[in-house]
Amino acid sequence: MDSPDFLFRRIRELYRQIKWVVLARAVFALILIFSTLFFSDTDLTGQRDQSFLSLYKISGTILGLSLVYFAWLCKKKYLYALAYTQILIDTVIVTAIVFVTGCFHSIFTFLYLLVIIYAAMLLLVQGSFAVALASSIQYGFLIELEYLKIIIPLPENPDLALVVDQHHILYRIVITVSACFATAALSGILSLQLKTARKDLKIAQEHLKRVEKMAAVDEIVSGIAHEIKNPLASLSGSIQMLREEMAPTGESDKLMQIILRETERLKQIATDIRLISKPGRTNAELIDLAKAIDDVKTLFDNTPDWYARINIVTRLERDLYINMDAVHLQQILWNLIKNAAESIEGKGKIKISLYSPRHKRIYLTIQDTGLGIDKKNAPHIFDPFFTTKGDGTGLGLSIIHRIVDAYEGMIDFESIPGKGTVFTLIFQNPNFKE
Repeated sequence: MDSPDFLFRRIRELYRQIKWVVLARAVFALILIFSTLFFSDTDLTGQRDQSFLSLYKISGTILGLSLVYFAWLCKKKYLYALAYTQILIDTVIVTAIVFVTGCFHSIFTFLYLLVIIYAAMLLLVQGSFAVALASSIQYGFLIELEYLKIIIPLPENPDLALVVDQHHILYRIVITVSACFATAALSGILSLQLKTARKDLKIAQEHLKRVEKMAAVDEIVSGIAHEIKNPLASLSGSIQMLREEMAPTGESDKLMQIILRETERLKQIATDIRLISKPGRTNAELIDLAKAIDDVKTLFDNTPDWYARINIVTRLERDLYINMDAVHLQQILWNLIKNAAESIEGKGKIKISLYSPRHKRIYLTIQDTGLGIDKKNAPHIFDPFFTTKGDGTGLGLSIIHRIVDAYEGMIDFESIPGKGTVFTLIFQNPNFKE
C-alpha cells in the first residue's frame, strides 16, 4: 500500500532516477557500438555484416534519443510522461536488436528483463507490469512473424519452420513471457520495499536530530517549569482568598478574573513543559488504533467550529494495536487533526490513513489541504515555544514529538506551501513476532 506522500518528493526522486537511466542508456549505446565494431567484419557486403550495420544504426538512434530525453529532463516537466515514453520506446529498440541479431536465435532477449527492472525503479509495480506486457506482446509477435516467414531476420539462419515446430515456438514464447512477468513482480516488490526503507530511514534520521536537539534543554526546561508552578499555585490561591474576603465588584472583580484565568493558563503551560521532558508511560495499555481514531473523528465531527467546513476521510486498516496511554494517544490525534483543520481556510479535507504494510511497523498519516508550512519555518515546528499563531504557546507539536519518542515511535512531516501538509507517525507493532 502506498503511503499518501506528497508528489514533490516523488518527483524529485523520479528526476534523479531518470537522469541515471538516461546516462546508463547512453553508456549502453557506446558499449554496443564498440563491441559491434570489435566483432564485426570490415567488409559490410555479407548478410551477417548487414546485421552489424543495423546495430550501428540502432546505437546511433539510442544516443540521439538519449539527447532528446536529457533535454526533456532539463525542463523538469511531465516527468512521468518522459518515464513511460522512454521505457516503451526502449522495448521497441530491444525488439529491433533481437530482430537484427537473429530473432528466435538472438542472445539479446535478456534486454527485455533489464527494461522491466528499471521500469519498476521508476514507476513501481504498475509500470513494471505495463512494460512486461508490452515486451511480451512484441516478442510473441516477432517470433510468430518469423515462423510464418512474414519477416526474415537479417542473419542467415535456417528456416525457423524447418528447425523447430509450433510447440517449441509456443514453449519459448511462454517461457519468455513468464520471465517478463516474474521479473516485473519481483522487481516491483523490491522497489516498493526500497521506497519504504528509504522513507523510514529519512524519518529516523530527522527524528533523531530533533531528539538530540531537544534533549539538551529538557532538564533545564523541566526544572524551570517546576520552579514556576509553585509560585503560580500560591498566587492563584491568594487571589481566590482575596475575592472571597473582599467580594469585589465591577472593575476589580473583572481584573481578578483575568488574573485567575491567566494564572491557570500559565499553570497549564508549566504542565505542558514538564510533559515535554517526561511524558511517562505508567498508564500504557493495548489500544485499538482504528477505534481510537474513529472516536476522535466522532468528537471532531460534532465540534461546531469544524464539522461544517472540514471533511475527514479515513482509510484505516483494522486490528492494529499499540501500547500507549489512552490520554497520550488522544492528545496526539486531537492536536494533529486540530492543527490540520486550523491550517485550512474555508472548506477543506483531512485524510487519515492507518496501515501496516510489513506488520512490523504501523504507519499513521494525517494529510490536509491547508496552507502548508513555509520552508523557513519547517525546521523549527517541533521546537518548544516556536509558533506562527498569535495565541499559540508553541508547545503542541513539541509535546507530540516527545510523547511519540517516549513510546519508541517516530514522527515526520512533508509540506507544500499553499497545498497542504502530511504528518507521518511510525509505531512499533506489539503483536509482531520475528
